[in-house]
Amino acid sequence: MPQDKQIDEEEYAKDDKDLAGAAAGAKRRFKDFDCPDCNANNPHDDSFGDGDEVRCYYCGQEYRAEVSDEGKLRLREA
Repeated sequence: MPQDKQIDEEEYAKDDKDLAGAAAGAKRRFKDFDCPDCNANNPHDDSFGDGDEVRCYYCGQEYRAEVSDEGKLRLREA
């Protein structure tokens, strides 16, 4: 039975991207976030990471980004 190599390659490429982000740990960078107060999605032109401050474009609240060793983003009010 022939396999569709394009589909297999796309699935592996997605998995590799996820692993690369998680493997980066606390050095992981993000391009967007969902505001904890108003739930609005906030895309950023520049990436941000651990220790950076970001502002919600909708409600104006400022947050400090904290990235865990597992590469998970947590936002705390600044």
